[in-house]
Amino acid sequence: MKLIFISFFLILITSGQHCAQNGKIPPVDKSPMDMSYYPPNYPILKIQDKASEPLLARVIYSRPQKNGREVFGELIDFGEIWRCGANEATELELYKDAQLGNTKIKKGRYSVYAIPNPGNWTIIVNRETDTWGAFKYDPAKDVARYTVKTETINDTAEDLSMTFEKGTGNTVMLNVYWDHYKVSVPFVF
Repeated sequence: MKLIFISFFLILITSGQHCAQNGKIPPVDKSPMDMSYYPPNYPILKIQDKASEPLLARVIYSRPQKNGREVFGELIDFGEIWRCGANEATELELYKDAQLGNTKIKKGRYSVYAIPNPGNWTIIVNRETDTWGAFKYDPAKDVARYTVKTETINDTAEDLSMTFEKGTGNTVMLNVYWDHYKVSVPFVF
């Protein structure tokens, strides 16, 4: 019991020192982090005992805003590697082995990058995780590359958004929306 109390006390002191050194609570990030699951709303379905499908995938990403800017070709350069979001590189977790195009991907955690071009994006699944931006992107750690066509959408997606939806057969689509564009990335489980 004493050991538990001492451990708790040391954690409390360490936490307090960090806040005291910093002096203030950090502000809310301009590009807040979000996540999406397949099946959609899986955690809620799970606690309600309504999950009818197993958990297959989750994506964690930060959501930059358009803010009146031209996104693709200006804010995000065509032909250049992009973290597929803001802040940390977008993270994809597969809870079951999957296939992207002709490439098999083992279950696990990955970073997702994109190379946007007019009319299509190259989607990259990379084994390096917990990185900031694409500054240390290493193509030698690529697990899969897949090119998808962009679609023009009628509404403007002010914030970058990612969702999963059921495709045909065993396919789950990771949809990425931003500005007037959408790309759909097909993962087969």
